[in-house]
Amino acid sequence: MFQEYITREELDELPLKAFEGEIVVVDQNEILESAINYLSNQKMLGFDTETKPSFKRGQVNQVALLQLSTGKKAFLFRINKIGLPESLKKILSSPEILKVGVAIHDDIKGLQRVSPFKPGGFMELQQQVKDYGINDFSLKKIAGIVLGVRISKSQRLSNWESDELTEAQQCYAATDAWISFQILHSLSAASL
Repeated sequence: MFQEYITREELDELPLKAFEGEIVVVDQNEILESAINYLSNQKMLGFDTETKPSFKRGQVNQVALLQLSTGKKAFLFRINKIGLPESLKKILSSPEILKVGVAIHDDIKGLQRVSPFKPGGFMELQQQVKDYGINDFSLKKIAGIVLGVRISKSQRLSNWESDELTEAQQCYAATDAWISFQILHSLSAASL
């Protein structure tokens, strides 16, 4: 059904894809409430986090950004500015809302260092794709194999704690959460 691995050369041949929906940067309480209302009514969300890279050995920065995305809307929560509010932890704990991503264990642990919560409703894509014979586990490679698209990773090491997120950072962050949503959607359709 799907190929097991994809080479860098095959990946480079694929069309570049980025999130094209609405991006909402949540960095103040007024925006937070409407974001939570919207997200609370979703069945499935793409999930990811970003942390300012550390180039000093032994230094680990806290999660700066939490991304939650539907197929049409991506919310970028500036954790370094608003913390991890109870209303947001409720979504992260809800078994009713499926949150899907890649390498989510570390993301969850990073968020729990900001403020403890009991994770619920999370799905690790790396585990899911094994059922489809896929053995390449980076988000970029899974996107290539399942969706036939290439995503950019050029903003990964940028400063996620900067005062303002650039358009490029916003697009990158939204794409990372959205692409997980799209992959699971595609896998679900393939297994029908």
